[in-house]
Amino acid sequence: MTEPILKCQNICFSYHNSNGETRALTNISFQVNKGELLAIVGPSGCGKSTLLSIIAGLLKPESGEIFMNEQENLKIGYMLQQDHLLEWRTIWKNVLLGPEITKTLTKEKEDLAYKLLSDYGLLKFKDKRPGELSGGMKQRAALIRTMVMEPGLLLLDEPFSALDYQTRLMVSADIGNIIRKSGITAILITHDLSEAISLADRIIVLTRRPATVKNDIPVHLTLPEDSLLSARSAPEFNSLFTLLWKEISDEYCGENC
Repeated sequence: MTEPILKCQNICFSYHNSNGETRALTNISFQVNKGELLAIVGPSGCGKSTLLSIIAGLLKPESGEIFMNEQENLKIGYMLQQDHLLEWRTIWKNVLLGPEITKTLTKEKEDLAYKLLSDYGLLKFKDKRPGELSGGMKQRAALIRTMVMEPGLLLLDEPFSALDYQTRLMVSADIGNIIRKSGITAILITHDLSEAISLADRIIVLTRRPATVKNDIPVHLTLPEDSLLSARSAPEFNSLFTLLWKEISDEYCGENC
């Protein structure tokens, strides 16, 4: 059996300030397999983004451990809620920003950037500024900027939340297809339960703060066509949505009822 690409074991974390301690995460344990797209959902403020920051190495857990599969020589890419494209640089220059900063800009990186822009419909916009692109196009450019660094694990922190609903549907399906075709392992944080079901192979449900893992749900959809946009028409979709809604609404009720 193939070793998981990532294991989180008993992760605990608290925030500290002058008013005292706020416990965010308690004994979070799960694993991610190679090529899997894992979604993490839970009540607002339960610590989903904090967990992603710990996995990325931006925060250090108070206790517990993160295990990376050493055989994978894992590089991590992080896609945030905003695209953070630099307005004074063209899309081409934005996409190549990572290799420039890390001094790894080569002809091979440029060829990869060119191919990704071509594959995903942005090549003719490569000399445009971000302000000349739609929100969905900017998110695709942000993803390409991340993929040029060839990460083995992609972390996505609500990357579609700034988009209007119609654009969000199209772009999430588009980016989901890009991730699947590339074979990159990914972890997606989202508040949108329909989005989680449509994109993920598994969904982890967190409790309210201090968060722990409440459920780990596999997603197997019978798709009527080879498109993530069709996922919401799958016969399994409604039952999965109802299950997730109950899991999370119970958490809100436990806090407020």
